[in-house]
Amino acid sequence: MRYLITTIFLFFPLLLYSQPFRVPSSNYTLECGKYGGRLIIPVTGDPKSFNPILAKETSTTQITSFLFEGLTRINPQTQKVEPNLAQSWQTEDNLVWIFHLRKGVRWSDGKEFTSDDVVFTFNDLIYNPQIPTSSRDIFTIEGKKIKVEKIDKYTVKFVLPSLFAPFLEALTQEILPRHKYYSEVKRNRFSFSMGLDSSPQDIVGCGPFRLKKYLPGERVILERNPFYWKKDKCDHLLPYLDEIVFVILPNQDTILLKFLDKELDYMSLRVEDLPVLGKRQKKDNFIIYNAGVSWGSMFIVFNQNPGINPYTKKPFIPSYKRKWFRNKRFRQAISYAINRKKIIDVVFNGLAKEQFSPLSCANKLYYNPNVKKYPYDPEKAKRILKDLGFKDRDGDGILEDKEGHRLEINFFTNADNSQRVVMATLIKKDLEKIGIKINFLPLDFNNLVTKLTSTFDWEMILIGLTGGIEPYFGKNVWSYKGTLHMWNPTRKPLEKWEEEIEKIFNQSAKILDREERRKLFFRWQRIVSENLPLIYTVSPYTLYAIRDKFGNLHPTVLGGAFSQIEYIYLKR
Repeated sequence: MRYLITTIFLFFPLLLYSQPFRVPSSNYTLECGKYGGRLIIPVTGDPKSFNPILAKETSTTQITSFLFEGLTRINPQTQKVEPNLAQSWQTEDNLVWIFHLRKGVRWSDGKEFTSDDVVFTFNDLIYNPQIPTSSRDIFTIEGKKIKVEKIDKYTVKFVLPSLFAPFLEALTQEILPRHKYYSEVKRNRFSFSMGLDSSPQDIVGCGPFRLKKYLPGERVILERNPFYWKKDKCDHLLPYLDEIVFVILPNQDTILLKFLDKELDYMSLRVEDLPVLGKRQKKDNFIIYNAGVSWGSMFIVFNQNPGINPYTKKPFIPSYKRKWFRNKRFRQAISYAINRKKIIDVVFNGLAKEQFSPLSCANKLYYNPNVKKYPYDPEKAKRILKDLGFKDRDGDGILEDKEGHRLEINFFTNADNSQRVVMATLIKKDLEKIGIKINFLPLDFNNLVTKLTSTFDWEMILIGLTGGIEPYFGKNVWSYKGTLHMWNPTRKPLEKWEEEIEKIFNQSAKILDREERRKLFFRWQRIVSENLPLIYTVSPYTLYAIRDKFGNLHPTVLGGAFSQIEYIYLKR
């Protein structure tokens, strides 16, 4: 639902290879499968926790998405909202909604799922100011909460403060059990609940799987949830698989070796993997799927935080650097200096698209193709910097500002993502060509996220966000009060355009007419492309390699390789 920080993108250089790639069909039926077997998936880092309410990064949600569910779900075929834990709902005015919960649903510890759990999730978790959750950004409408009330054991009433267009989509929000975590909330301990040191019995959800074992730095093992509520069309209880094993590996190179050794069932592909893997599909019994252009984004962000570090009593960013970073002309110069076409050729071997909008071009409904663009023009970048007073005052090839400070920036990305490391290396060279000294340091993904969202001790980062059809779910990024408003986490607007974006997102929530919402989001994209709080780079294609031994496997870009994991089974 909300946008998340991504560790690895799935890349796809299609046309330069003659090997066949399978494009998943959107027309399929789910067949009755067989019980048993395991699915082995690589990940390039430990989760930060098993708490879906706190999660801001995919290293956590790629696991918790199999453990927890929401009242609604998005059909990966149609992209339409469908009932899930809620069996049905009704409204007469789009303000008061009545939801009827499924009866007989049980949590992974066997306790019954009821309306108390829904009320608890919203009133005690999402709206609890002591809990740092991005979900609160989504469910706060112009500063007001949604009233969530219990009618009876299986009925819940939601009273909206005003119209909220993506309300049903937002209810894919994970629901948590009151009986398990209420005491933690009362003791102000919920933010420490479901940590990596928790026993599996303390991680309770109602998804198709539950936690079996976590071995730090090695693997996360999920087992079939025996209390899962869903059945197939043959009236068999789901899921089919006995286990899902997430193998924690240091990088993509190791993943490739493990996949070639048939120790893994799945991997996402890089350009350099295709010459090897493209020829071995039949021999090694796997299929390469082309799922289309990524819906997410990759971008550069500068730290504009005006705050003071409470530990050092010094500014998070030196005032002179913050002055650089806050100047939109400076950020525009950086954007002109980046050779996106070279990134596409070198990193993605030709198949990616330049990106200048906060939305991917895959979003046909809301993507604005007429945003301000920044074609590669290093000379223009130099002119802008000169106009801002930067000059090489000592002849060493590095620019200085008017006060004599060297234009030197510390630059980070996540080390486990080799594509981002290469991208960052190319960007470093581009910026050094225009007189900027770049100190590039790849970091472990979770350490990078901690810098970005908690300690704020960073200057420039290359990172990515997930995406989706509904732009409003990026409110945790674009609201100046949002928990992922990463360039300015003070919850106060630094610029007038931040206030305008705030108004756009608030207005979009209250408008049901799709065309009117489209106009608002077009305006938002133009504002972002002009002011560049995030400097977008490229949108690559998405590619999965999966062993050809699983049934009901229908990968999508939005839903991922295993979007309906409960139906996937091991073919005998």
